Amino acid sequence: MTIEQQIRRKISHEELDYQALLDALSAYSRPRDKITDLMRKGVVIRVKKGLYVFGPDYAQKPYSRELLANLIYGPSYVSLDYALSYYGMIPERVETLTCVTSGKNREFQTPVGRFTYRSAPLAYYRIGIDIVEAGDNRSSLMATKEKALADRLWQSNASVIRTVQDLESYLFEHLRVDPGSLSRLIPARMAEIAGSSQIPRLLLLSDYIISRVGVPS
Repeated sequence: MTIEQQIRRKISHEELDYQALLDALSAYSRPRDKITDLMRKGVVIRVKKGLYVFGPDYAQKPYSRELLANLIYGPSYVSLDYALSYYGMIPERVETLTCVTSGKNREFQTPVGRFTYRSAPLAYYRIGIDIVEAGDNRSSLMATKEKALADRLWQSNASVIRTVQDLESYLFEHLRVDPGSLSRLIPARMAEIAGSSQIPRLLLLSDYIISRVGVPS
């Protein structure tokens, strides 16, 4: 059995950390050198220090970019444009993994794509996060539809959104949000998210959703 086969037998997930590799190579006298050799051969690809995915010739299934986003920098959850596209609320396909964090703004350019992180206060950050199954008993953190939209407005230029007309222009002309998707949002969730921020444009968004869908229960 080759070293590659041994590792794949011991590690079933496509996303793996440094310790998992060390454990899989524990029978070798110099496992760190083996890891360097595995990267050189393309068996594993280093996403960032201590975090890897299997190379395309050794992968058994697609890796989860959403899970990688959580692991690259945290605490964080996937949100903003990527989540809006994931939910089908905007027409564009978004390649950059856009995330929200309770830490500092960060950006990572990696062999598996670009990951951006935008900061939010903890009281606002911790509301509206959903768990998305990634398979093999693994999961990632992603904003709910309501939180993804609220996050996008949070990161917008405050001077752009002051009235209902400004909000509609931003939603339907700038973001190109599907109007029907707003009718599927849950007003109570949006009200909770907006209330935690007390930001005027998010409170305006909450009132707007209530006017379209109904009073939150």
